[in-house]
Amino acid sequence: MGGCPVTARTTETTQTTRYEELARQLTGIGAVKRDLARILPPDCPPGAAAVLTVLHRHGEMRLSRLAGHMAVDISVTSRHVTHVAERGWIEREADPGDGRCRILRLTPAGRTLLAELGSRYTAALERALAAWSPQDVDTLNTLLARLRSSF
Repeated sequence: MGGCPVTARTTETTQTTRYEELARQLTGIGAVKRDLARILPPDCPPGAAAVLTVLHRHGEMRLSRLAGHMAVDISVTSRHVTHVAERGWIEREADPGDGRCRILRLTPAGRTLLAELGSRYTAALERALAAWSPQDVDTLNTLLARLRSSF
């Protein structure tokens, strides 16, 4: 009879330790992302790359919707949009439904840059994971997708 409470406590401790380790590993992912950001061209910081990526994935949109997709304040999003617009990577046109708003869309130059960024990113991942088996990379992809869908 006395074994059950110890087992429950051990399981609880194991789960806490498991999630603490997961939190630690996810913090480490931030360092991986910072390392990957170093491959971006000097005139395309991560926020600018995020604007291009969101517009590519979701199509043209207003600034407020872009800010929602990026999960950052609209003032921060606005600075990123100004940066990419000044370089000709996106265009801002009046919204036909509300002339006070602007519709943001990728330009051909933005699409070209985004393709280059994707190639750089992919090449960096291939180099970093060269010693991994294809199955391990597939498992990582599956688990990361599953983690993302849990939030």
